[in-house]
Amino acid sequence: MSDIDSIRRFDDALFSARGIETGYGDLQVLYGVDLDVQTDEIVLVFGPNGAGKSTLMRALFKQLPLWAGSIGVNSEDFSALESNEMVAHGVAYVPQTANVFPNMTVSENLDIGTIHADRPKERREAMFELFPRLADRSGQEASTLSGGERQMLAMARALMPDPDLLLIDEPSAGLAPQLIERTFKHVDQVRQTGTAVLMVEQNVKAALKVTDRAYALDVGENKFEADADVIRDSERVRDLYLGA
Repeated sequence: MSDIDSIRRFDDALFSARGIETGYGDLQVLYGVDLDVQTDEIVLVFGPNGAGKSTLMRALFKQLPLWAGSIGVNSEDFSALESNEMVAHGVAYVPQTANVFPNMTVSENLDIGTIHADRPKERREAMFELFPRLADRSGQEASTLSGGERQMLAMARALMPDPDLLLIDEPSAGLAPQLIERTFKHVDQVRQTGTAVLMVEQNVKAALKVTDRAYALDVGENKFEADADVIRDSERVRDLYLGA
């Protein structure tokens, strides 16, 4: 078991962020955040509202400029890449909102994801196998889908290029309680296909069931990092973040 007060570094990680600082205008939100994601791993980032979690995801996908720090994929420094170049280098992103095109069909949404796909037909079939309900809804407009189905579509579209890493911001947000467990099963299925996952999630208890490791973020800084079982068993985490 790891020390919950430490932030481990993984030199052979698939994805690494070091000393990330960014914000909006003159408002700094992140202060030197570090994290790693190893191959085929699910990593959770959690913390209170306003901790900077969604800002971190946007910074990692280069939707916000890095004021300081670096981002690396497979030991290559990608800090200078633009957001639209991240997908071509194996990193995909599902934002919390506006993550599908509502006036386009399921199939048309997936077509948008084929821009960087080498084998679009094969990837489409793989997505329908991973998310069978999307196959049943392929001709429907995304606006007619349930919240859970939209989340499936958002993940499937991001996965079309077969990325090495999928960033997901709040996958269970707005979902009915009975759909939350299913959503995290889908996240685990994504990992089983060979794509590592980094996700931000407020429902920490549910997310930890499929998570390998987790980082606590608070006031824009790393507070601690540990394996999921250590986090689950920690009274400190329950007191500070789980409320029980």
